[in-house]
Amino acid sequence: MTEVIKPVRVLVVGCGNMGAAHATAYHNMDGFEICGIVSTGNSKVLLNEKLGGSYPLFSDYNDALAETKPDAVCISSYPDTHEPFAIKAMENGAHVFIEKPLADSVEGSQRVADAAKKYNKKLLVGYILRYHPSWEKFIELSTEMGKPLVMRMNLNQQSQGAKWTVHRNLMKSLSPIVDCGVHYIDVMCQMTRSKPVQVSAIGARLTNDIPADNYNYGQLQIRFEDGSVGWYEAGWGPMMSETAFFVKDVIGPKGSVSIVAKEAGASGQSDNVDAHTKTESIKVHYADLNADDKFSRADSWVDLKDEPDHQELCNREQSYFLKAILEDIDLTDPTDDAINSLKIAFACDESVKTGQIVQL
Repeated sequence: MTEVIKPVRVLVVGCGNMGAAHATAYHNMDGFEICGIVSTGNSKVLLNEKLGGSYPLFSDYNDALAETKPDAVCISSYPDTHEPFAIKAMENGAHVFIEKPLADSVEGSQRVADAAKKYNKKLLVGYILRYHPSWEKFIELSTEMGKPLVMRMNLNQQSQGAKWTVHRNLMKSLSPIVDCGVHYIDVMCQMTRSKPVQVSAIGARLTNDIPADNYNYGQLQIRFEDGSVGWYEAGWGPMMSETAFFVKDVIGPKGSVSIVAKEAGASGQSDNVDAHTKTESIKVHYADLNADDKFSRADSWVDLKDEPDHQELCNREQSYFLKAILEDIDLTDPTDDAINSLKIAFACDESVKTGQIVQL
């Protein structure tokens, strides 16, 4: 007789862009069953209607947790809620999928990780690029360029309307180079697999619509123990330029690897979340020279057929979350990586605010 595996009952917290995408993944996957949707505003009603209108809705997280008693909680609310919501979920016996950043402080992120160990619960942080085959290929090709590496990345977002509202709300607790930068810091750490030793960063406050102690444009620089260096730039707001907002470039002694996304990098795409993960093509340049000091190898292009859109990436994340729960996969290493990238991002934030280089 075939054993019937019960679906994992998941409580969805936060119904913005990421929360809605994760909820859609749960709705369409056999292994999950949504037991409730939580948000303080009307977004939960709109999401519920999109999904067929059959799920219980809650405005209070604690009430939802007590009433639904979920097996897992998906947290896509604002960063200042991540730590208390995650720990409360695990105290109540639930596994946690949590959007980046893991918490709004390094100490908080460690407390969440410690809670996962204490209560023996799965904790998976939403680093979506880890599930993208083209980004995996980009990292793999970068490691073939020798050491040290020079890593150049940015993601500036020219935002208006609802997207600018989201950005303003995010900046009540974090800067763009922390909230967004953890993705690309994580990528740089995967490319070098070397210890970061020093960071410096600059930032500018280009609007009065955000807290006085925050900034909506920042650029960070990281030095690694192996001599590699990397920079990342992020700016949010209606004043941001869309010129060269999408740079993903790695240079090493043996050549360079670049993401060339002609459509995703085009004007009008900087606040389109689907464009943020696209690669379209990867250009590989080889530094080899012949006896005449001319290039001996032609540049090559890698066009991967598996180019998942944003929703499909969320589907893959949630498939892995389900696999981790059902197969008891140890998530210590990815959690440690999430804490490490957040630690580096906050060091960069400190550098902006103090004007000093920060040793790690």
